[in-house]
Amino acid sequence: MELDQQLVVNALKSEREYTDLPYSLHIFDSLSSTNQTAWDLLNQGAKPGCVVIATQQTAGRGQWGRQWVSPSGGLYLSVGISPKLIAADAYQLTLASAWGIAAQLRKCGVSVGIKWPNDLVLDGRKLGGILTETKVHKEQITQAVIGVGINWSNPVPQTGINLELWQKFQNLRPISCLEMLTSTVLLGIESGLECLSNEGIGILLSRYLDLLTNMGDQVYVNNLLGTVVGVTPQGNLRLRMAAYDTQELITPEISVEPGTISLGYCKSSV
Repeated sequence: MELDQQLVVNALKSEREYTDLPYSLHIFDSLSSTNQTAWDLLNQGAKPGCVVIATQQTAGRGQWGRQWVSPSGGLYLSVGISPKLIAADAYQLTLASAWGIAAQLRKCGVSVGIKWPNDLVLDGRKLGGILTETKVHKEQITQAVIGVGINWSNPVPQTGINLELWQKFQNLRPISCLEMLTSTVLLGIESGLECLSNEGIGILLSRYLDLLTNMGDQVYVNNLLGTVVGVTPQGNLRLRMAAYDTQELITPEISVEPGTISLGYCKSSV
């Protein structure tokens, strides 16, 4: 499957107030990793806004060192940026990107939600995910690469869903082609980062929580039951814990870092 660069550019320009694009597009049929290629370009002097796109990855990277299985037919995209953030707030880039992409897809009629911390979900199954990597100097982020994988027409596991098939079952086609999906994702990342920069983490977080599918879910931490009540500005999951003492029920709140617990997916035979 090949991407038509001119169709991507035309779609981006049609949705933007200004026709000058803040991106330099680098499109490939197959790469080992779009994130790695983006880092290579940045190291070679590419300016922030360089975008690497492929429809297949042979060594895709997921969260916490996991492999991201990236068969042909998906959208795998990475954007190199230079954010003005301290290292401790790095996860805000993931929150911003997740909200921005989900919100942009919802504008197109695709009812996407967010599963903490970095997954995009559709009908309870995984549509895509985000991996943000950073370089830090003196506790400041100097460069970052935001990587996104979205299932378009590629095969998916039972816990996944691809957008082309979902649209067929819904008898809808709000996203007509892979080029339009690419444009939608890029515009989503841009709008998310703009919200973070211009409105601040408070506004962004409230919008992220509006689309979070885990609110009210119950999860066990160290054999204690907790209820999801929110997310911290650093991306940690806020849980209200139910615990008994000899006198009364107390409900202390804790937060857990991404990667320490899994909220899981239900498998589907659809």
